[in-house]
Amino acid sequence: MAVADRIRLTGIRVDAAHGVYPEEKLRPQPFLIDVEASLRPRPDSDELATTVDYSVLAAAIAETASTGSVDLIETLAERVAATCLADVRIEAVEVTVHKPQAPMPVPVTGVSVTITRRSQQ
Repeated sequence: MAVADRIRLTGIRVDAAHGVYPEEKLRPQPFLIDVEASLRPRPDSDELATTVDYSVLAAAIAETASTGSVDLIETLAERVAATCLADVRIEAVEVTVHKPQAPMPVPVTGVSVTITRRSQQ
């Protein structure tokens, strides 16, 4: 069985108001999103239409991540995964959401959540 082609987008930055605490809902903070999408087989072609346009995918991810407000970065990761899997050319996706300014009781360099989801098709 052949290994799927993959597209990786690293460090998509959005400022958004996600978080459990009231102050997180009032002041947007940075979130960084990494996505690795496994693609369905495609024809041997040099045409953009046969694959996922990563600029379109990045814009859709940024739009999803900056719209509305959720409490958990796990929920944000789920929304991003659903956005990716809406493209029928994507078979599976791994999404990591980094929250570099998460309020923490001790110093940390970052907090992140990673999920993996597959298309139901």
